[in-house]
Amino acid sequence: MSKTLKIVTQYTYEKRWRPTSETDAVTIIKEEIGDVDPEGTWRYVRGEIEKGKTITVGECRFRVEK
Repeated sequence: MSKTLKIVTQYTYEKRWRPTSETDAVTIIKEEIGDVDPEGTWRYVRGEIEKGKTITVGECRFRVEK
């Protein structure tokens, strides 16, 4: 996964998308789902957002900024 992505996140109660680092994305996922393999979940989320999808984990949405 060497490609650099401009990842943005948005909680369901927010109106604005915010830039997020991969490290912060894993932290957000851990907060949303607990210790149930946050790194594995991030790999799945990253694979899907690379395809242009928006993925929701708990109350946080992830996507790649266009």
